[in-house]
Amino acid sequence: MIQRIQTLYLLAALIFCVGCLCLPIAHFIVGDGLNSFAGSLNPYERVDMYNLWLVSEGKHMFYFCPVLMAILVITTSLICVDVLLFKRRVLQMRVATFCMILLVAWYIAYGIIIYLLNSSAGMLWSTHWTAAFPAVAFILLYLAIRGIRKDEKLVRSLDRLR
Repeated sequence: MIQRIQTLYLLAALIFCVGCLCLPIAHFIVGDGLNSFAGSLNPYERVDMYNLWLVSEGKHMFYFCPVLMAILVITTSLICVDVLLFKRRVLQMRVATFCMILLVAWYIAYGIIIYLLNSSAGMLWSTHWTAAFPAVAFILLYLAIRGIRKDEKLVRSLDRLR
């Protein structure tokens, strides 16, 4: 199981998804418009955005958008299951494809949240380098699908020879 290259790709994608879950994905500088939105924040205070909450000066502020967290938790769980599906290659490809679709959905939700915060609350934002982790996981899942497909073709060609 581990010696297959697609399993290594799946494990690497799992590590990147977990890394994105644990690290900040954006930084905001709070303007005056967010005080009515978030409560008692000082103007021009730096706020870190994680997948589930916003953190200001090391203190948990409030739950923000559970959609990002839910998408990544589902994707991470499915990748864990996908590693164990090494005997059922067709199902493994389908699960990996679904995980890729979920990662695209994560970026769409991320963009919508950034747009809403930028337009309604008047916050300045910059993305954190860990926001690229789902894209790296997407590429690794694509490489895993290619490896699984190659294995499936090899098995089918050997079945024809028998």
